[in-house]
Amino acid sequence: MKSANNTVTLSSKYQVVVPSSVREHLKLKPGAKLTWIEFDGVVHLVPHQPVSAYRGIARALTDSDIPREPDRL
Repeated sequence: MKSANNTVTLSSKYQVVVPSSVREHLKLKPGAKLTWIEFDGVVHLVPHQPVSAYRGIARALTDSDIPREPDRL
């Protein structure tokens, strides 16, 4: 998905509408859970994923790819 200027307006009930291009790209459905993360004045909306969605994300890592800290075994 290319970055687009999807401007939304905060309603009087403090609600926003997720633009259709974003909903389609992220495959969001009604009732989807999103987490608001605010960092340094920027808000990120992160969709909740089931734990199974993260399976295998570190498959290509080896022990030598993980830095060791001196105070850890």
